[in-house]
Amino acid sequence: METRNLRKTRTGVVISNKMDKTIVIASKFKEMHPIYGKFVQKTKKYHAHDEKNEANVGDTVLIMETRPLSKTKRWRLVQIIEKAK
Repeated sequence: METRNLRKTRTGVVISNKMDKTIVIASKFKEMHPIYGKFVQKTKKYHAHDEKNEANVGDTVLIMETRPLSKTKRWRLVQIIEKAK
């Protein structure tokens, strides 16, 4: 039996769940500035597949890379780490 390739995972906060079975996640990371050498905080948005529409705005979630599901969706929801207050 073959083993699955390692897939990328990201954690982030849900910023939109208005689409059906789709959530938008903002993932923050720090990157060093090429000239000044200072760390700059950046944000990247990911569209992820949420089959049961269970994630809400403000939730911290874990997403995993998957096959292309639409033009922009290449990630899927794995678990909700923390619910919004």
